[in-house]
Amino acid sequence: MTPPSSPLPRRGVPLWAQIVIWVALLGLLLVIGIGLARVQQPMIAVGRPVPDFTLPLYEGYEYQGRSQVRLSELRGQVVLVNFWASWCKPCESEAADLEAAWRAYQPGGQVIFLGVDYVDTPLDGLSYLVKFDITYPNGPDQGSRISGLFNRDMGVPETYIIDQQGVLRFIKIGPFASVDEIRAVIDPLLRR
Repeated sequence: MTPPSSPLPRRGVPLWAQIVIWVALLGLLLVIGIGLARVQQPMIAVGRPVPDFTLPLYEGYEYQGRSQVRLSELRGQVVLVNFWASWCKPCESEAADLEAAWRAYQPGGQVIFLGVDYVDTPLDGLSYLVKFDITYPNGPDQGSRISGLFNRDMGVPETYIIDQQGVLRFIKIGPFASVDEIRAVIDPLLRR
């Protein structure tokens, strides 16, 4: 008969390791909490200045011969910033209206449209622009830097209209339904 074996002493996680685990967990919860708070409070709100950004432009979609455009260089003009993607079906429904509105405003030089291609490949983005005969300046949102400024988390399309002083005046979530809807927002800004 063998003697009963005595249980091995139980070893717990060392105190220093417990502290590290709890600190890491609290840090993770803090990061998640800050992220959730940011999503609920847009970084750019109507009536507030829009932070400056630079949009690199696709070849063939340059602005006044330049391969990139800075928002601050557009002061004095009404700026329409439209986030779109080639894979976005609602974007397709507003593409013709945006282009028609752009062609109506372009000769006056008081309004500039900027297309921001969100989470797309350059080849797909350029194909979309050709397919819908888009002529206004367009470029990719590399690393989601520009969409991050606008705190976009709703999806595409989204449109932001900025007045001549760089202040956000209008947000449209989803596609515009007509050229008249676009003009109803921009025309009053031109009369200021």
